[in-house]
Amino acid sequence: MGNSYAGQLRTTRFEEVLHNSIEASLRSNTVVPRPVFSQLYLEAKQPTLHNGRVENEDEEEEDGSESNSPPVPYKMKPTPEGCCTTEGFCQAGRDLRLSSLVSEPQDVPPGFQLVGALSAGAPDTLLVCAVDHRFLPDERGCNALLGFSGNCIGCGEKGFRYFTEFSNHINLKLSTQPKKQKHLKYHLYRNNQGQLVRGAAICWKGLGKTAGGSSALTVDSYISSRHKGWSPESSAGAESAVKTPLSSSSSSSSLTNWTKPGRRAQRERERERERACVCHGSLPRLSGKVSDVQVSSLLQSCYQNCQALPSVYQHYGPSPIQPLSVEMQILLTVYYLVQLGPDQVLLIEDLEQIFMRSWRESHLSEIRQYQQPQPGLSLPQFLTPSQLPWLANLAASSCGEGVVVLGEKVSMALGLSDTFSRLMEGQLAHTNYVVIICTAKGQETESCMVVTGQHQCRSLTEGMFSPSDSLREISQQLSSGITQELTTFCNSLGPEGDVDVLLESAAVENRSQLTPLSIKYRVEWREVRPIQLVVARKLLSHVCAIADSSTQNLDLGSFDRVHFLICVPPSEVTFQQTVLHLWNSGVLQNLGLEQDCLSQREAERYVVKMDQEARARIDDLIQEANRNPNTLFILVHDHAHWDIILVYVHGWYGASGGDSGSGLVDSLLNSCQIRDANNILTLYVTSFPFALQTQHTRISPYNEIHWPSAFNNEVDLYLEKTQYFGVCELLDSTRSGSGLPLLRYDSSFESTASVLEERFPKLHSAVIRTQVLIQHYCVAMMAVSGRSGSGGRSQHKHTSVETLEIVQSLLSAAQRCPSHHGHMVLLRLPSLALAGWAHQRLVRIRQRLGLGELFEIILGNPSQTLSIGQSFTERIKETDWVPRTYLELEALPCILILSGADPLGESLPRSLKYCDLRVISSSYLQRTALEQELGLAAYLVRVESQGSQPHGHAPGLGSDLSESDSDKLNSTDNEEEGGENSERSLKSVLQPTRTFPDSIAADPLHPHTTPQDPHRPPNTQRRLSKSTSLVSSSPLPPSLLQGCSWARGVSRPPSLLLPRGLYDIIKARDGSGLPRCTSFLPHRSVTWASSFRPLLSKMMTCTEQSLYYRQWTIPQPHHMDSSNRPAKGRTDNFHPRRLLLSGPPQVGKTGAYLQFLGILSRMLIRLMEVDIYDEEDINFSGQLERVQCQPTCASWPVTDTLRGIPFDYRVHNPRYEDISTVYCPGYYPNTDGIPRRQEDVYLRRRTARIKLSKYAAYNTYHHCEQCHQYTGFNPAYQMYELTLHAFTFSHLLLGEDIQLYFIIPKSKHHYFSFSQPGGQLESMRLPLTSDWNPDCIKSPIFTPTTGRHEHGLFNLYHAMDGAAHLHILVIKEYEMAVYKKYWPNHIMLVLPTIFNGAGLGAAHFLIKELSYNNLELERSRRVEGGGPPADVWPFIILSDDSCVMWNAVDLDSHSSSGPVERNVSLKQVLQHMEACPDLTQFGLCGIRKWSSHSPGQGQGSGGGARHREPFSRGHLHDFLLLNVDLTQGIQFNQNRFTCDDVDFTLRVHSAGLLICRFNNFSVMKKQISIGGYHTFIIKNKMTDVPTSVQPSQYICAPDSKHPFLATPAQLLLEKYLQHSSLFPLSTCNYTHPILSVDCYLNLGSVIGVTVCFVSSRPRSINISTTGLLFSGLLLCFWDSFVTPGFLKNFHFLKGAVLCVICADRSSLRQTVVRLELEDEWRFRLSDEFQTANAKEDRPLFFLTGKHI
Repeated sequence: MGNSYAGQLRTTRFEEVLHNSIEASLRSNTVVPRPVFSQLYLEAKQPTLHNGRVENEDEEEEDGSESNSPPVPYKMKPTPEGCCTTEGFCQAGRDLRLSSLVSEPQDVPPGFQLVGALSAGAPDTLLVCAVDHRFLPDERGCNALLGFSGNCIGCGEKGFRYFTEFSNHINLKLSTQPKKQKHLKYHLYRNNQGQLVRGAAICWKGLGKTAGGSSALTVDSYISSRHKGWSPESSAGAESAVKTPLSSSSSSSSLTNWTKPGRRAQRERERERERACVCHGSLPRLSGKVSDVQVSSLLQSCYQNCQALPSVYQHYGPSPIQPLSVEMQILLTVYYLVQLGPDQVLLIEDLEQIFMRSWRESHLSEIRQYQQPQPGLSLPQFLTPSQLPWLANLAASSCGEGVVVLGEKVSMALGLSDTFSRLMEGQLAHTNYVVIICTAKGQETESCMVVTGQHQCRSLTEGMFSPSDSLREISQQLSSGITQELTTFCNSLGPEGDVDVLLESAAVENRSQLTPLSIKYRVEWREVRPIQLVVARKLLSHVCAIADSSTQNLDLGSFDRVHFLICVPPSEVTFQQTVLHLWNSGVLQNLGLEQDCLSQREAERYVVKMDQEARARIDDLIQEANRNPNTLFILVHDHAHWDIILVYVHGWYGASGGDSGSGLVDSLLNSCQIRDANNILTLYVTSFPFALQTQHTRISPYNEIHWPSAFNNEVDLYLEKTQYFGVCELLDSTRSGSGLPLLRYDSSFESTASVLEERFPKLHSAVIRTQVLIQHYCVAMMAVSGRSGSGGRSQHKHTSVETLEIVQSLLSAAQRCPSHHGHMVLLRLPSLALAGWAHQRLVRIRQRLGLGELFEIILGNPSQTLSIGQSFTERIKETDWVPRTYLELEALPCILILSGADPLGESLPRSLKYCDLRVISSSYLQRTALEQELGLAAYLVRVESQGSQPHGHAPGLGSDLSESDSDKLNSTDNEEEGGENSERSLKSVLQPTRTFPDSIAADPLHPHTTPQDPHRPPNTQRRLSKSTSLVSSSPLPPSLLQGCSWARGVSRPPSLLLPRGLYDIIKARDGSGLPRCTSFLPHRSVTWASSFRPLLSKMMTCTEQSLYYRQWTIPQPHHMDSSNRPAKGRTDNFHPRRLLLSGPPQVGKTGAYLQFLGILSRMLIRLMEVDIYDEEDINFSGQLERVQCQPTCASWPVTDTLRGIPFDYRVHNPRYEDISTVYCPGYYPNTDGIPRRQEDVYLRRRTARIKLSKYAAYNTYHHCEQCHQYTGFNPAYQMYELTLHAFTFSHLLLGEDIQLYFIIPKSKHHYFSFSQPGGQLESMRLPLTSDWNPDCIKSPIFTPTTGRHEHGLFNLYHAMDGAAHLHILVIKEYEMAVYKKYWPNHIMLVLPTIFNGAGLGAAHFLIKELSYNNLELERSRRVEGGGPPADVWPFIILSDDSCVMWNAVDLDSHSSSGPVERNVSLKQVLQHMEACPDLTQFGLCGIRKWSSHSPGQGQGSGGGARHREPFSRGHLHDFLLLNVDLTQGIQFNQNRFTCDDVDFTLRVHSAGLLICRFNNFSVMKKQISIGGYHTFIIKNKMTDVPTSVQPSQYICAPDSKHPFLATPAQLLLEKYLQHSSLFPLSTCNYTHPILSVDCYLNLGSVIGVTVCFVSSRPRSINISTTGLLFSGLLLCFWDSFVTPGFLKNFHFLKGAVLCVICADRSSLRQTVVRLELEDEWRFRLSDEFQTANAKEDRPLFFLTGKHI
């Protein structure tokens, strides 16, 4: 091989390696040279080529053509007696010689041609014959049908079916066996003078090549992007250049000056073929019939994209990484063309991947080290222009004539002229591709690929047009009548002549053979599947995430109801299908939209078809959204990939960019009204989201919800009882080897269609394939129906095995089932015109054969309602019922012809058995287009019926579909599959009859059918039930089940028939293991961003695929997202209120988003409601009688009257049900019943669901328009400037200065006083007592909080009704950052670091001491300003972080049940309390806790008695108005964790200060289970993991070896005392309480311990203890006023227990000595304990003793 080019190679190492690599690759089919041409072979293997032909091509050898022996005369049959035997005359004696008939007119029947036969006895004499053109070859020597059909021109005898018979009749003297290939030599035609003359030789298998021309021509050109010429922006100039004829062009002479005699007929046929032109590059101008030439820019775009390096390699200056040279790309293109089989077409995606693999391999080391490039280093030039032509010829030489390379050194025009000349001379009859390489001096290398193969040319030509253009062309061909010849030809292919003629004879015979029974069945809808609920919750979670984000784009808290509108494509069936789902889902009732939804018509108001009438519906929704800002509107766009066309760009509409839609979706759903409405959320639902996942998408990747995938076993987590069977499972069935695959093609159909496509080049392939398909169905129906005289097996030759199987299954199922249940057969015909013609044809054939009552033929037109015959309607339902969806056709035997450019979301019933997609175009190679067609066969199968089969295999894949062995056809057309039907067993398809109802209820989106008992009375039949539950019914009897093919095959997915080209593409896999179609362009409206993209990986999740397409695809100009450009400085332009739900076809997405609407509505109602603690007050009995001291209508308390009311020592708050009872004279607790366990107190607190009022407090999740600035989350106020200020004061108890930090937003600086603007913080400004402002609250509000940065109710904007107020959050130092993040516009008081582990007492202590210190500073500032010092407002508010709403008793209401409470604002409550005339005389004020028990409902458990007084004295909780001036000497205990408010109230009262509770006001507390000061973690000091520690381990003996706990000592002490039995004599002994001095501690309530609090301070108010015997004494942090004499005033029972608690052991001993405790109490060394703290944690010590 190399000797032919000796001397032309330079001796460089690279050229030698390259040459050897190419030669080795061409010599071997398995060895792939590296690195230049590695991985270039495609998956499809090419048959072995020999001399440019496929070896297994059917060739008929000519006898004696290669033999030297003399020919043996052929012995002809004897001529009948009396017949003429003269050569040149027929047996009737008529002259057949051309010389005699040259001027005589001939009557040639349609479809016949005159040809010349050559006799061996008279070699110079041509005999004129009329032969059917179907049995003659075309100009390439192909497409001749086997057999013969001829007529005698002389005597007129017709119908010769065998050439032997015909040759005898015309007295053809033969020396060999008669064959038409040997003796029919020339075409005959009439010249301009009307004379019959000899024409071109008949091309029998390559003979007479010079007489034939190419059937079609496509020019695919490429010119280097650096060369001047056409550009992608100058397509208009390109068209005008091509359409202008130039006679001076060198190529025009070869097209216009062809005048050789004998070839005019071939030229006429050649000129009949259509051409078009669209090109980029410096293509020379053509003249002549330029419409015969089509120019495509695919190759140029591929070359240019592969030369644009990613920007990542351009950031480092000079780089060794360079794109492939033009010469290398051309050579790789030739190499790729060589690998293509004769039936394969060029795929740009494959060629692009070849370029990329070659580039990556040649730059592998440089790519890995591109961050450190070496300047000056460059790779050698792989190919030079002079080397390219012979290397390309070398590569092409292995495929013979399949690929021809022409080198041209002058111009591309000469190369094209040479190609066209060869084409017209027939030299390229067996050539598919001609590659012209122009290497002119001083110019860039140019190339042009001319596609001459008819199959390849047709595929490229039809692929250049959009689907809408193709459908328009098909309609035009049908309306113009040019398909009539094809129709006539196809009809004549039937058995024994014309099919219509046979039908006429059979019409009467089979008119009324069958009278099927009409046994009805009903359709029910079952409950939603678990996985649909999971997806619905995922949608809800994403909606909540939008609301929770800091962008403030959705405020769920402001919505109180949900409204929705579902947008579907303009398909009447899809519309009715969605309405049916909606009506049966119960969503309308759940949302309160239709309480009495009695018909589907009422549900149609919530579904809209996206046609021109949709504009008014969308406008109404926008107006309604504007009128109802508190309603959340959900706009669901189902089948969202359908219309993605830009509505209007620069004066042109997007219809030219694709066939789907006209930009209506863009104009409506992307309008500014929808975009800017804060209460409209758009949900896109699609099975093919690829077109919505581009670089300019409007949907954030965080707002995508993907259906759980069975690939990673997500489905198994949800206990799903169904298994999805989709594209991947269909492909798996082709590799299982366990029976007939569900995905297959029909080779017989493909062969017939291929022959006709070559015979009728002007017709669209869809027209031809539809004609063949319908003809096959017609013949199959004739064969299966058993028409007499049809010949049985003779009919089978005129159809295919696959079609026979389909028709046989369709007819036999309906005939054998007693209820006449049957299957559905789907014919997919995208063209409406072809679908209409096919419907008419099949209906006519069915009626003629008398099959009209066996099965229905339905035309599925998207724009029309579903229509079926009344007899079939009665078979399904009552006579007045009409089906509106395909789902309702369950078990109806029918053929559904589904038309439309794309499927529009129509769901098909479970009785679908065959999906016939043999007509769909194989030219639209985009992922969306392919997968939505394959999605028609998607199916859900029942898991129980599969046994233990692995994932991906449907039940019974290796078993029969439904028929028995005798009914099943014996062969299939997939020769290479070789799969025979395995042993068929009904048991593998379906379990026994008792499982039948389960097996048919697998799909929630599909109705399941319940076959009716034939013996059931007719009145039990009812209409479609609105219930979503499975209605139980009697299963079919075994006899009916055996005869019902539909029932046995209900759990088997349908079979899918594809065109051969699509089958090969889908079945093949790319380098990543995925089907090759996944690497195609995802949608026709997008384009790849770069050729340097990786392949999709088999292990990619749906989320990763989305990110892949978002990175590597760009919307085309007609895409609606092309206008969605991000603003300057941003990388994206996502719409915040748009979500995308994607999932496989027919998997249940409609049911999922309908459930989402329901749970969203329930959640909004839930958001408007909160759990409020609703418990009755405790510690009440009827023993205490009160006298009404104050009028009920009193607005403010009178101090003198209030002092006359005794202080109530009892704690009534049910939160403190677990604490020790405080002793109160005259009160005896109710001991009936069993005391509640400790855990029950926390787990069983009663709550009530209460709807939030407009005066509620909110957490961080509330983001309404009014309070954006208040909370600081409005984007306009996002950059809040916070300042940190230290505030220091001293306190005697702590013994050191206390330094606190204020975090103050700049907008709140006016509440504080600074030494200078921005200087040292001096004080917090306080108003004067005499000040009054109706829009201002005077008291600062302090809210201690921990662990509730998200859930704490700190948003008081609505509660304050817009009033100005000072709100300060008191937080711990370690939580400062997170609170600042969530509440950037709030003032925060940060506690010192030492209080990080402290309890609520420490926070209250520091708040109170800070407030008093600030009061003194403000008084000093007032004095300096000349004002009175005592006039400064001394009150602060201590509020819990769970206070949500406030109520007031409406005293003016007159209700039979007493006074009525109503919600009021916190502003009204505080202003009323602050307006109290004698408020400064009160030390502590508060309000009661809310309870649902009305304050005026009689006595009950004390309800009426305790609430009759408008004001009372007692314990206050949760919401305190504290006078820091009067309580200056009384502090909160900074060490306390629990009951600090009870302890503080008791000490305030004992100090003689007035405490008042405003009973006409109440506070509601929200149940918040997260955070708070009640959350304490007790853990071991050695491990940081919380462990279970028993209360007995909270203490230990001093100096003992005991595991220490990492918990504050005070908390351990309080918890121990709460759970221990330290005072045994106090158990259930209310009359003998425990004496607690100066401190209240909870000693537990489970054992009924009572504590009597007394204060040791002089002039304190204590209860009378005269006559009381105490059962114990508790001394804990007592005041210095406790002396031995003070303790001797109290008397104790014998055996009473003493407990003394101190900070250290020495203090403990000193206390015993100082208080002379040993005189009356006995102590032991073993009675000394400490808390289980290490020494450095400062444990507390306590000593116990017993009274002597």
